[in-house]
Amino acid sequence: MITKAIIPVAGWGTRRLPITKIIEKSMLPVGNRPLVDYSVQELIKAGVKDIYMVISNTEPCQVQEFYKDNLALNQYLIERGKEDRLKLAKTLPDDVTIHYTVQDPASKYGTAVPIALVVKEYRIDEPVLVFMGDDFIWNPGGESAAEALIKASGEKEESAILGVEIPKEKVKKYGVLSEKDGKLVGVVEKPEPEEAPSNLINVSKYIMAPELLKKIVKYVDEHDFGPKDQEYMVTDPIDEFIKEGGIMRVAPTTGEYLDGGSVEGWLHANNVVCGS
Repeated sequence: MITKAIIPVAGWGTRRLPITKIIEKSMLPVGNRPLVDYSVQELIKAGVKDIYMVISNTEPCQVQEFYKDNLALNQYLIERGKEDRLKLAKTLPDDVTIHYTVQDPASKYGTAVPIALVVKEYRIDEPVLVFMGDDFIWNPGGESAAEALIKASGEKEESAILGVEIPKEKVKKYGVLSEKDGKLVGVVEKPEPEEAPSNLINVSKYIMAPELLKKIVKYVDEHDFGPKDQEYMVTDPIDEFIKEGGIMRVAPTTGEYLDGGSVEGWLHANNVVCGS
């Protein structure tokens, strides 16, 4: 059973300035909850007990504050006879732990870096779920992204990638999954609709088995890209992993991908969630 997950939430959120000067991007509200909590609660329901969040070195960290028990608030609710709201103020079950790894924003940058940091710090040698902290899949009443990945990973707990179904005429904006017999062949970046290998897009939600995690650590450690050269993209070691015979299952979902990284995406996410 997969019980660990990595969620990167560091970074400046420069696409959402100026609001991200004072609110961390992953803490921007969708309805009454921050963006990242949609993924956290989904992972908990899927059986995750240890969540490794990669945070920036700014103080105070709003993500950490959100997942702490607020004793003063709890006491206030009790004294005012509002005990029914205590469950809303409690953001984590007692059997779930969030571990924090600090990533210096001035250090190496890209989606592979926080994964490598966690794997090295905690010596992780088992399959883990990897979700980003500023987006989520909305599928109320249906299979969650975490559940779809775990099902695709199977009893062998192989690596898996989530594929979100969208109309084929819209694939030009995304990385599109190429698959064969339920296995990932590659990701085609922003193809024309008539050249797209499928209508499944990559939204950076994975299960990563130990062999792939080792490949990611090696990729980050052995390359020295400057800040203006290129990002340490996790798709690079994934491509290498597949070319060398590694298996990454494709987990399709019909849920809607909601992204808070842009103003338009964030507004749409609020409209979808609040209108449901």
